[in-house]
Amino acid sequence: MRTVLSVVGVRPQFVKHAPVSRALRSRCREVVVHTGQHYDHAMSRLFFDELGIPEPDRHLGVGSGTHAEQTGLVAERVEATVEEFGPDFVLVFGDTNSTLGAALAVAKLRVPLGHVEAGVRTGLLGMAEELNRILVDHASDLLFAPTAAGVKHLEREGAHGAIHLTGDVMRDALEMHLARAADRPHPAREHGLEPGRYVLVTVHRAENTDAPEALGGILDGLASLDEPVLFPVHPRTRKALAEHGLAARLAALEHVQAITPVGYLDMLVLERDARLIITDSGGVQKEAYFLGTPCLTVFAETAWPETVAAGWNRLVLPSGAEIARAARFFAPEEPRPDLYGDGRAAERIAALIESALA
Repeated sequence: MRTVLSVVGVRPQFVKHAPVSRALRSRCREVVVHTGQHYDHAMSRLFFDELGIPEPDRHLGVGSGTHAEQTGLVAERVEATVEEFGPDFVLVFGDTNSTLGAALAVAKLRVPLGHVEAGVRTGLLGMAEELNRILVDHASDLLFAPTAAGVKHLEREGAHGAIHLTGDVMRDALEMHLARAADRPHPAREHGLEPGRYVLVTVHRAENTDAPEALGGILDGLASLDEPVLFPVHPRTRKALAEHGLAARLAALEHVQAITPVGYLDMLVLERDARLIITDSGGVQKEAYFLGTPCLTVFAETAWPETVAAGWNRLVLPSGAEIARAARFFAPEEPRPDLYGDGRAAERIAALIESALA
């Protein structure tokens, strides 16, 4: 039986991996490698438990560090793991340092490489994730694009790998888990909030957390809201708030509940029943679109411009005035076209890998 080695390291990758792993295991042997880029339990172990992802065969323990440190450690440790297991194919997901480090190691070992979420672009070359995406795509042999726009980007760049439009595995994951999530106690009520009557906030990107003026502007925006706010605070963001002297400002906002990160299932329900989502997360933007929840993205660009074009996502700067204005008046009424496939992307990816290894 052929062996596929899947490399994951952060929360969005766990979500994407879950449906792909299920599809792969009916066709081949899968080895799961967790780089440890997210090492906090709430951001890592909890997602494996909730999503039913098999226990990792190897945990590389990379942890935090600079981009170079993380990428180099992942490359070194993935190289040793590939040599240990001798896979026929390696699969990477998304745009993180784990993705890039693994791709570099695998490509140099001349093992066939596949990239889930290929062709995604923002046009911001100064953004670490954008550089990771481009480099991984051009190192990969099979390119699994979630959208037609992704296919066009890869074709325009002359990517050497075989390009396939598969749809988005995050839609697969949502359809797999939403019903089970809805059967649990409602997480908003656990915080004294009523479904449909709160704003959900997530912030984690370095461009927002590492700049005191940006993070302060986001807090100014939250301060201006006249409705309850639920803010699961990412470990990076909590650290930045303390370092920038902003933790007390957040704590002083009586209508804002700053809580620890929640699991995937609770997050789906919170997203579904929010009046509005304010985020800088690409995954949350898409989940908001799938669920029909208006979304404000606090970033200069988005990797998912089709959600903006459809009228359900709006880009805002990390400015108190801009966030306040958009939060008050943004209420999309447009229909939501199906942009990300039919919920069978994982099956297509597994079938394409099986065919390539035949």
